[in-house]
Amino acid sequence: KDELAAKVNRSRKIWDIIREKTVFNYKTVWNDKLYNANAYGTKLLRDVVGNNMFSFPKSVYTVMDCVRLATNGTDNPTVLDYFAGSGTTAHAVINLNREDGGRRRFVLVEMGEYFDTVLLPRVKKIIFSPEWRAGSPKRAATPEEAERGPRIVKRIRIESYEDALDGIEFDQPAAGQMPLEDRLGDEYVLKYMLKWEARGSRTLLNASELTRPFGYSLRCHANGEKRESAADLAETFNWLIGMSARTRRVYRDGERRYLVYDGETRAAPGRRTVVIWRDTDGWEESDYKRDRDFVAEQEIAAGADVVYANGGSAIPNSRAVETLFAERMFAGVNGANGVSANGGI
Repeated sequence: KDELAAKVNRSRKIWDIIREKTVFNYKTVWNDKLYNANAYGTKLLRDVVGNNMFSFPKSVYTVMDCVRLATNGTDNPTVLDYFAGSGTTAHAVINLNREDGGRRRFVLVEMGEYFDTVLLPRVKKIIFSPEWRAGSPKRAATPEEAERGPRIVKRIRIESYEDALDGIEFDQPAAGQMPLEDRLGDEYVLKYMLKWEARGSRTLLNASELTRPFGYSLRCHANGEKRESAADLAETFNWLIGMSARTRRVYRDGERRYLVYDGETRAAPGRRTVVIWRDTDGWEESDYKRDRDFVAEQEIAAGADVVYANGGSAIPNSRAVETLFAERMFAGVNGANGVSANGGI
């Protein structure tokens, strides 16, 4: 009420009550030249990737200041951008870490085709060097810049609806038998086909495939074409059990390759979980004994609270990957023996 006053409104020739503000909340205006989206967005992106395949990228300095302000005082923050566009957020986070030695991380999500043509090349190039011109590096990163830059960038592609449909393979009709679609009505096809007629499809996770975990593939859409893409079953399993891996190691026993993840799961924090992957296709009893002895000799699972192994195992106290994989993948599918697998490429 201290800001209210009675005054004559001269245009209307009446008395009126008006508010005489003494304190104003000014709108924020960022007018530094570094926020220019043309110079430090469009032109900068063209210098890095060497093309004009993305429209209206933001200035990297605008995003740097946004990240700096939003994460002020936060230790090792993770910056999430689920409309990643050309990858300016990743560029900004990498720049900030190189400036102050921070340990910020970024997670980008993008479904546009320019993920492969703009976003991913940009991230790779900025990791290699902070300065580019016409698609070529002006210089290599200094030792300090390299030290403060990312060590690993993980790219994960989730199987899409179209990918799943393209990956379906149906049992062939017997000689003289009508094709499936002619024999059955739409209701059966829609509700039950994937449980039985497509049970051998590679888009459905077949437990027998886990004996050959390093050669699994899915059919994927890319630029209007279909192509076979490797599907990372080990990474998919980590997602399914909520595992945070501290280490990822490869061991060799002659021609045999072991891929071992060591960490913990969200369901059992503080309990050490080890997941062991190897190609067990065609193994006999003697192979499993050799496997058990090698794991013990290398102390791969020594001290672990939980041990998972694929393709059967004689490793003491180990659990079958297949059992938990099926349980998590098939949850809520009403007993169906197949469901689309997430393909982490």
